[in-house]
Amino acid sequence: MDLPPLGLGTYDMTDPETCATAVATAVDLGYDHVDTAQSYGNEALVADGLARADRDADDVLVATKLDTDHLGYDDVIDTARRSANRLDVDAIDLLYVHWPTDTYDPAETLPALEELVDGGLVDRIGLSNFRPDQLTEALDRLDAPIFAHQVEMHPLCPQPELHELAVERGHRLVAYSPIARGKVAEVPAIVDVAEKHDATPAQVSLSWLHAKGNVTPIPKAASPAHIRENYAALDLKLDDEDVAKIDGVDRRHRIVDFEGAPWNQV
Repeated sequence: MDLPPLGLGTYDMTDPETCATAVATAVDLGYDHVDTAQSYGNEALVADGLARADRDADDVLVATKLDTDHLGYDDVIDTARRSANRLDVDAIDLLYVHWPTDTYDPAETLPALEELVDGGLVDRIGLSNFRPDQLTEALDRLDAPIFAHQVEMHPLCPQPELHELAVERGHRLVAYSPIARGKVAEVPAIVDVAEKHDATPAQVSLSWLHAKGNVTPIPKAASPAHIRENYAALDLKLDDEDVAKIDGVDRRHRIVDFEGAPWNQV
């Protein structure tokens, strides 16, 4: 299975009914990708939502991420098994290293990922929040291919270097916080494009990511209305003028930023 063009993010969805309903709603609408993480504490809730949906769960690519405290060799193996149990799957479709921080050690973490693939517990491996130099090091160390690299990406955080690396090295870029938690609605250029297409700024941001090519946004949405709104962005096609206008936005803002983040350690 290739990575679908749109996924459902589930960050901070810890209410059992809210999470399961959102997942079931999205999957029944047509979403083919759901993203979770060990640190979200909702892997079992995602599994519940998949079980509630009318579609076959095997048609949906489910991704989870290793917590930063679980990146030693044995911990990777052990906690991946626990994630598989919580997700109620024989094999995890896509397993990421959530952050290259804390217990991350390329000499231990990366071989453990390959062991999981070789043993059949994980189908595909991914990385998340890596700097370009960290990503390049990991790609050069690994024999197994990297399927995806997940990073914050939206018009205020466009990630050109990581996008170029993804195209060059043959993996997908997965964009979390793709509407900048609503801040795209504060950008005049995005609002102008939205009015031109009778769309919302959120839909324009998602369509802009699609126009970049090789990018899969995973917007978090809990309400059925927002889940439908984001899905409708797949039908919105921006022209070259629209893309150039948004590319010209010079405002920069990270939603997820903290002192220990990889990009603050250089």
